[in-house]
Amino acid sequence: MSDSDGGPLPVLDPAAPRPLGVMRTPTGNAQVDADLERLGDADHLPADGHIEVYEDVHRGLREALDALDARPGPPAPPTQYDRRS
Repeated sequence: MSDSDGGPLPVLDPAAPRPLGVMRTPTGNAQVDADLERLGDADHLPADGHIEVYEDVHRGLREALDALDARPGPPAPPTQYDRRS
């Protein structure tokens, strides 16, 4: 068999890593999008290398969520028990 150029077709190694084909939709948050894009690195690694990528992405996403919690919000409205004058 040959490819469209007349050359031999490449032999596929069944044990070689294959892309998972997981689609990643941009979120609009640059840091989150970069972390999610990093998931594509697992496509080129054997299964035992995926955990490092997943842990790295998880750490980045957790940092993004922590940063949201750290932002100051509006002050809480006074309660009926607020005795400041």
